[in-house]
Amino acid sequence: MLKEERHQTILTQVELHNRVLLTDIAERLDVSIDTVRRDVKELDQESKLRKVHGGAISLGYTTNSTRNNNIYALSQKIIIAEKAASLLKNGAVIFIDGGTTCLEFARIIPLDIQLTCFTLSLPVAMVLNNKPNVEVIFVGGQISREAQITIGAMATNMLSEIKVDYSFIGTGYVDVSYGLTDFDWDIVQVKKAVIKASKKTVLLCISEKLNSQHRYKICDINAIDTMVTELDWNDDQLKLFSSHDVHIF
Repeated sequence: MLKEERHQTILTQVELHNRVLLTDIAERLDVSIDTVRRDVKELDQESKLRKVHGGAISLGYTTNSTRNNNIYALSQKIIIAEKAASLLKNGAVIFIDGGTTCLEFARIIPLDIQLTCFTLSLPVAMVLNNKPNVEVIFVGGQISREAQITIGAMATNMLSEIKVDYSFIGTGYVDVSYGLTDFDWDIVQVKKAVIKASKKTVLLCISEKLNSQHRYKICDINAIDTMVTELDWNDDQLKLFSSHDVHIF
């Protein structure tokens, strides 16, 4: 495979999943870790992604309260955010996860709706802080520099003491048989705590992530009450999910 082809594959995977491991890319490309490390370093120098220890993250993931137009599949994520916003009810207590899709959801929340919102995402908290009728409660703890969320015992303990009406979460990988998965053990533990703290869990997920999996399990697919994608609810790609008692929206 030519270097240009390797670079495009790396960028596609980084943009789709936001964060990737060098080991995963090396396996996918069937090349050495050293080759992938050099490729990632070059792409970082070209400002196409950000190199981190053991992997890479998309530029869209290193964002703040100002929209970063490097966000992958932004138009699809805005559709998902608009759908999810229609589920909000005045006076509800909700949780919003980290990640680019959840960040778009936070941006699109109407200014006139009254909510109490828990979040462990720094970018989401910054956006919500500009919503005059949203009370923002930040779930504290150790900050993951790459994911820009809090992780660890302090975060999971705080989550164990709350119960929200809806949690709006994202995921890197989702599959009918394997459920929600991730490669970051700390993030898996936090997401488990979020789901346990929720009366209902809403998954915000672009369709490209469907039928993908990784090593650590977050939950079975039927632990999700509603899955919101950019697709129509009756799209063939979603039929298997709806057969597992997941409401498709």
